[in-house]
Amino acid sequence: MKRRDAIIKGTLGAGAISTFMSTHKKNRDVETITKSKLKGNINHSVCRWCYNSLSLDELCEGAAEIGIKSIDLTTPDEWATLQKYGLTCAMASHKNQSLTEGFNHPEYHDRLIPMYLELVDQAADAGMANVIVFSGNRAGISDEQGLENCAVGLEKVVKRAQQKGVVIVMELLNSKINHKDYQCDHTPWGAALADKIGSPHFKLLYDIYHMQIMEGDIIHTIRDYKDYIAHYHTGGVPGRNEINDTQELNYPAIMQAIVETGYKGYVAQEFIPTYDDKLAALKEGVLICDV
Repeated sequence: MKRRDAIIKGTLGAGAISTFMSTHKKNRDVETITKSKLKGNINHSVCRWCYNSLSLDELCEGAAEIGIKSIDLTTPDEWATLQKYGLTCAMASHKNQSLTEGFNHPEYHDRLIPMYLELVDQAADAGMANVIVFSGNRAGISDEQGLENCAVGLEKVVKRAQQKGVVIVMELLNSKINHKDYQCDHTPWGAALADKIGSPHFKLLYDIYHMQIMEGDIIHTIRDYKDYIAHYHTGGVPGRNEINDTQELNYPAIMQAIVETGYKGYVAQEFIPTYDDKLAALKEGVLICDV
């Protein structure tokens, strides 16, 4: 064990965590990976839905021990549990939200607008900074019309967010594999919507997994669109599993590029863990991203 610990520490010191971590070893002990203090350049979060096999208390406790500060995509009824462990929600969601029926179709506005106005108020009252929204599927709507419809539908929501000090954040998703026909599937479209809305209280959630599938050129895009991005999600490509060397993205380099843009928000792990020890998989992801 002493030799193994020395190897681990040496590997971490060399910044090659992903090389050491092999997906073929499904069982890991979080405590034997490392007790190194996180560097503090990245604010770490994790998406709740990827760890549904754990209770929220189990996830919060484990996350806090790792050094994670937030549980993403939680709803107002869950925030008291997060706060019990000293955690926040860096990206608030609504329990009735839909990825397919979004602001790009006017027939959904009457339902979505009051729903999100309420969530903005709840987020502000709880001290949560960001609220997630979705474009919805095209369903025959052109990209130009979908952009116009989103801008109209989000007008009241963004105005309320500005009054409350909250940011409305639309997620970029891939329409190639996971979310067929989703409209906000390219960074330039999302940026054009942000320009149309014209408020610093509307920005994008840049999901690295999704945008690798749709666009590639991740680091260049992050540098070019840094002012439009309020939040980041991770995930291994292909497969959306661990972000180690079993997949194609160089996450340490991507994280370094994010830090160099001056970004001060959160990076949330959103991969589906395959390890038997889910928290060990989570900690590995955090360490890979902790540049």
